[in-house]
Amino acid sequence: MLIKKFLVFFLCLIVGLSSCVSESEFSNTPQGNFDALWQIVDEHYCFFPDKAEEYGLDWRECYDRYSAMLMPNMNNEQLFEVCGKMLAELRDGHVNLASPFNTARYWDWHENYPVNFSDSLQRIYLGTDYRLTCGIKYCILPDNVGYMYIPSFNGSVGSGNLDAIFSYLRLCDGLIVDVRNNEGGLLTMAQDLAASFINEKTTVGYIAHKTGAGHNSFSDLEPVKLIPSEGMRWQKPVVVLSNRRTYSAANAFVAYMKDLPLVTTVGDRTGGGAGLPYNNELPNGWTVRFSACPTYDVQMFSTENGIEPEYRVDLLSEDFVKGKDTIIEYARTLIKSALRADSGDQNKVM
Repeated sequence: MLIKKFLVFFLCLIVGLSSCVSESEFSNTPQGNFDALWQIVDEHYCFFPDKAEEYGLDWRECYDRYSAMLMPNMNNEQLFEVCGKMLAELRDGHVNLASPFNTARYWDWHENYPVNFSDSLQRIYLGTDYRLTCGIKYCILPDNVGYMYIPSFNGSVGSGNLDAIFSYLRLCDGLIVDVRNNEGGLLTMAQDLAASFINEKTTVGYIAHKTGAGHNSFSDLEPVKLIPSEGMRWQKPVVVLSNRRTYSAANAFVAYMKDLPLVTTVGDRTGGGAGLPYNNELPNGWTVRFSACPTYDVQMFSTENGIEPEYRVDLLSEDFVKGKDTIIEYARTLIKSALRADSGDQNKVM
């Protein structure tokens, strides 16, 4: 009886160990590094179900196809090229493989789309005496519309900084928040900014977490809630501008804002990049980064592939030659229309 119990324990131990593979099991060889990369992604990447449905991605088939390209005597650059091409099959701008000599990345998420942003046009709108704090450029346009441009969320913005911005813009009829070409950064900065546009604790989306190595192993969706800023909060019409290079934390910001009262979204579909990142290391020291926690909007739709604006507007060449940004001009028109509508309602009440 004791022998039988020992055998059962021994078999269970073998099964348990076989389901938990550590990096130490992979050798620092082309095959070992390739296998480590494939398995790390296989167990932790969160968008396999979406990719399979969208374009039929078969991650196991990718392993078979790219592992056939490996050679025992290949150099690091050759191995890096094979690994980078395999990762590109995920079609995900959040997936990067970093080595001392290069970083593999996927840029088709924005390169195959209209730019819908111009630095030269923006300089016309901002002028030379715009204000700048925490990387945020802001000014008052001639028609009394406030304009904020946030080029990146790679930083932090305090309530005092936002108080200063909103105090300066407080007499404006409305506010344009431009996050075009903002490729993300710190999610906390995006959340702090969005919290300045709400007056009560608000659910702005949902998140799930991986619970196992299976491609469909996820926790239940958990709400993402924002608490109103303790400082000044904007109470007038807001128009958020986006394009395909609005990505990652900036994509999340648009998701937070799009369903809030008084907020309208204008421009092009955002670039996506909704999942929270995960990092790991191969035996040779190369690091891989990709999305591991999928996020969703308040309707529980994934925002990984981007968010459609309420009003789709492209930058027109005929406006460009006139020194006008079609998307900004459309936003200004919306704010003025909202102002006229409010005035009409007040007149009716009177």
